[in-house]
Amino acid sequence: MTERDEYYNRAKQEGYRARSAYKLKQLDGEADLFDRGDSVVDLGAAPGGWLQVAAEAVGPQGTVVGVDLQRIEALDHGGVETIRGDLTDQETIDRLRDAAGDAVDVVLSDMAPNMTGEYSVDHARSVYLARQAYHAALDLLAPGGDLVTKVFEGPDLAALREEMEEDFEYVRAVHPEASRDASSELYLVAKGHLTAPVTAGDERTVDIVDEGREGDGIARIDGFTIFVPDTTVGEEVAVRIDEVKPRFAFAERRD
Repeated sequence: MTERDEYYNRAKQEGYRARSAYKLKQLDGEADLFDRGDSVVDLGAAPGGWLQVAAEAVGPQGTVVGVDLQRIEALDHGGVETIRGDLTDQETIDRLRDAAGDAVDVVLSDMAPNMTGEYSVDHARSVYLARQAYHAALDLLAPGGDLVTKVFEGPDLAALREEMEEDFEYVRAVHPEASRDASSELYLVAKGHLTAPVTAGDERTVDIVDEGREGDGIARIDGFTIFVPDTTVGEEVAVRIDEVKPRFAFAERRD
């Protein structure tokens, strides 16, 4: 039995709409994407295999919203909503936000271009679609949220990954076992959406307004928490931002 037959037959037997459902299962196993109760948006969701996997993972208390230019047949899962629309239209993004809520935990994209058979063209189109998913995720994700997007290997991949790394704690490339051996596809998994008003290397002057549990001083910039060792409440200090997390950052005293 070929690899293709294995996943195709498993999908039929287990009630998934597409063999790609196993790619998402494997991506979740690698990157720990879902928690019970999460809000998930699936871009390019037809025919709905990833919607099924996401709905199972987040449970009845979660929310899963899929969007595609094609019509998606209704699923027998509570908490799943589908939207027919174009990601390049702001109206579609607004509808996604209304359906999924203000705190989207995971954005998924298995979008792929219509294949021409010409490597450079197919690669460039896949990067374009992945960048669409990335920009949509920036609009939708809550702080700390995750993005998974498909792309084909090629020369433009490094630039896309570098761009994404500016907005997430880290980005890694994952090749699910369920991908066909001959395929050049991979998935960029971006973890920990950063919405901080600072970036690593920034130098600021801040007021220490509180003390953390470990004794570090705490400053706040636009409500964002900065931990600064060797400071006390009431000080005004010059700092350099060392490390930025989705909800806080670490800095070192510079004065």
